[in-house]
Amino acid sequence: MDIISLLLLAVGLSMDAFAVSVCKGLALKKVSLRHMCIVGAWFGGFQALMPSLGYLLGSRFEQYITAIDHWIAFVLLVLIGANMIREALSKEEAEEANASLAFKTMLLMAVATSIDALAVGITFAFLSVHIVPAALTIGATTFLLSAAGVKVGSVFGLRYKKRAEIAGGVILCLLGVKILLEHLGVL
Repeated sequence: MDIISLLLLAVGLSMDAFAVSVCKGLALKKVSLRHMCIVGAWFGGFQALMPSLGYLLGSRFEQYITAIDHWIAFVLLVLIGANMIREALSKEEAEEANASLAFKTMLLMAVATSIDALAVGITFAFLSVHIVPAALTIGATTFLLSAAGVKVGSVFGLRYKKRAEIAGGVILCLLGVKILLEHLGVL
């Protein structure tokens, strides 16, 4: 996976965390650098951890799935991306903003926003991606975007939440298509 694709993937995976961070920024009375770093560390840490765990799981099954790995990567990325777009466009009201940065609250949100990264980690194993630089890139990107999301939320409110989720979903879908086309020899 080239660096541009990895960065686009990292941004796409970060959009859920960014959207939740915007809500955190909206809920916090006064945003500080400490708040931004706490949220960024939780989301960035889990976004780095989950693809690593997915990679370990995928590595166990790689020998059985090598012939169809590109199809699996395509399906997983498109499903994840389509789900992000569907959630962004749904008419359901968003949860009330929660200003808590407590361990339990942040743990649940970090896990919830990084489940997609677990599935991506599985595809990394099938595609023989070097997991350490990939996980670090995803984690660092998510840290930066989540920290910025807290500030954006405090300044702009929910204006960019839906757009961020849609953009993330589109990026993941396009990366899935790119991976499939590369393996089919079209690109």
